[in-house]
Amino acid sequence: MEEKEQFFLKIYNLGIIKFGNFTLKSGMNSPIYIDFRPIASRPDLLIKLSDLLLHEVSYTNFELICGVPYAALPIATTLSLRSNIPLIIKRKENKGYGTKRMIEGIYKKGQNCLLIEDVITSGDSLLKTVIDLEKEGLIIKDILSILDREQGGTENIKKRGYNIRTLFRIGEVLKMLEKKHFLKKKKIHMIQFFFSKKNIKKFQNKRISYEEKKEKISHPIGKKLIDITLKKKTNLIVSADLVNSKNILKLVNLIGDIICGLKLHVDIINDFSFSFINSLKNISIEKKFLLLEDRKLCDVGSTNYLQLHYGIYKISSWADIITAHLFAGSGSIQNLNIPSRMGLITISEMSSYGRLSDDNYIRKALNISLKNPKVIGTVAQRKVDDRLLLFTPGIHFSNSNNLVNTYIHPTQAFKKNGSDFIIVGRAIYQSNNPKIVAEEYRNAGWKAYENGL
Repeated sequence: MEEKEQFFLKIYNLGIIKFGNFTLKSGMNSPIYIDFRPIASRPDLLIKLSDLLLHEVSYTNFELICGVPYAALPIATTLSLRSNIPLIIKRKENKGYGTKRMIEGIYKKGQNCLLIEDVITSGDSLLKTVIDLEKEGLIIKDILSILDREQGGTENIKKRGYNIRTLFRIGEVLKMLEKKHFLKKKKIHMIQFFFSKKNIKKFQNKRISYEEKKEKISHPIGKKLIDITLKKKTNLIVSADLVNSKNILKLVNLIGDIICGLKLHVDIINDFSFSFINSLKNISIEKKFLLLEDRKLCDVGSTNYLQLHYGIYKISSWADIITAHLFAGSGSIQNLNIPSRMGLITISEMSSYGRLSDDNYIRKALNISLKNPKVIGTVAQRKVDDRLLLFTPGIHFSNSNNLVNTYIHPTQAFKKNGSDFIIVGRAIYQSNNPKIVAEEYRNAGWKAYENGL
C-alpha cells in the first residue's frame, strides 16, 4: 500500500486532479475532475503505473490488451510493452475512410482480451467498448482500471458478469490527500459529502422536466413548443407526408387536438397554394400546434437563404420551424435572416438504415447547434445537451427495421435516447383510424416522458 500511495502522490503533482465545477462524460456535474492523461508525458511514471496494474492480475492468461478510447490508450500501450502481450486499438467511431475498421491490430475470434480503463464513473463508455469487442468475437472477462469514482460503475459492470479490479478508489485517494495535508479538511469533507450522496443510478434514470428544459431553452419558439406540450400533455409531432392538400387538412382536423406539431414536406404537395397554407395556419392556431417544414436545408448559406425566403413556397412567411442539415458547416445557417417567430432544428442523426453520418460528424453537428441562437433543437438518435430539444423520428410501436428505416418504440425513445418529442408518420396517416392511433402514440409518448422523471 505504501508503494501505491507514494506513486499516487507523485502523479498528483502532475495536476491529475482538478477541483471546481465540472460536467463529466456521463453528463453529471462533479466538484472534482480526474485526468490521467498527463502521465503520458512522464515515461517513468507510465511504466510504474503499468507495473502496478500488472500486479493486479494474472496477465499470462491474456492474449490481447485493449484500452478504452482514448485516455486509456497510452496506458494500454505501455502494458503491452511491459507484458509482451499484443495490443489492439479500439476506435470511437468509423472514420469513413481507409480500412473503416472499428478495431485495429492483429487478432482472431476467440482470443481473451484484457480491457484497460482510466476512470470509472457510470461504466457506460467501458461497456460500449466491451460490446464492440465482443461483436468481433473477442472474449472479455477481466477489466483493469486506475481509479474507481465509487459512483455505481463497478457494480454495473460486475452485474454484467465481468471481473474488474481498480488500482485506487476515490475514498482512498481523499484519505491520502487529507493525511498529507494536500487539501484543507473543509474541501475534503465537501467532496466526501458529494460522493456519499450522489447516486449514479438515479442520475441515469432521471431526466429533466419540460419546465426545467424551458429554462435552458433561449429561443421563444422553443419555449412556445414546450408551453403547448405542457398544456395539451402531448409530445407527439405527426409527419403528414401526403401529396394532396385536402387530405392534409382532413388529417389535421382529426388529430390537431392531439399533437403539438405537424411536420410537412411542402414540395411534395401536388396542389400547393397559399389558400391551403392559410387554412392550415388557422387550424394550427385554433388547435394550438406548430407547423414544422422539414425542408432539410443542406446547401451553402446563400442558397439556403433563397430557399427559405423565395420561390413558390416562401417558407419563412408561414412556418414556425424549419429543419437544416449541417454538411456545409456552421456558415450554412449563420446568415439566413430567420424571422424571430421561427426556430431552426438541425439534423444531427437520421433514423434511416445505413446512414453515413458517424459519431465524429454528429458531435460537430451538435456543437454547431449549441452555438447558433436560432437553433431550438436537433434530430438525433441519442441523448443530447439539455440546452437543445431532442426530436426523434422513426417511431413505431412495432419496433421493427427494414431496408429504409430503423424504427424504435416511444418508450425506447424517451428512456434510452432522452427524447423530448417523437415524430410519427405512416403509422398514423396510413391507419384506418388516424385519430385513435394518434391518441395511442400521444398517450405512449406522454407516459414514457412521465416515467423518466
